[in-house]
Amino acid sequence: MMQCILQYEPIEVEALLSQCTNPSDGAVVCFIGRPRNIDNGKEVLYLEYEAHQSMATKELTTIMQKASEQYAINDCIVIHRLGRVDIGQASVVIIVTAMHRKEAYSASQFIIDELKKSVPIWKKEYFNDGSQWKSG
Repeated sequence: MMQCILQYEPIEVEALLSQCTNPSDGAVVCFIGRPRNIDNGKEVLYLEYEAHQSMATKELTTIMQKASEQYAINDCIVIHRLGRVDIGQASVVIIVTAMHRKEAYSASQFIIDELKKSVPIWKKEYFNDGSQWKSG
């Protein structure tokens, strides 16, 4: 199973994990990225994400396919939030399953690194005194 979703609603991690039921999976790796409350010494109130949705979905699908070719994984789910994301909420969730942990960890790392480099999703940080667009 390969799933790639961009959504405005909060991410339900437990519901995603419950989809990973392959009995040959010895490893389930779940990466959860979430906004920090401090960046460069400034208090961050929340983030907003925007995306070129069709391009982002296409690029994420390509990244997931590359991960499945490079690593012996079974399932891969990538969910990224759009719109406002409050501090502590999940902004991105990557779940990878495999027979062995090394493959699952490596694939998860590959996916988040490639997502940050090439997927057209942009974030804006909001502070008490303004806002700024931020890369990655």
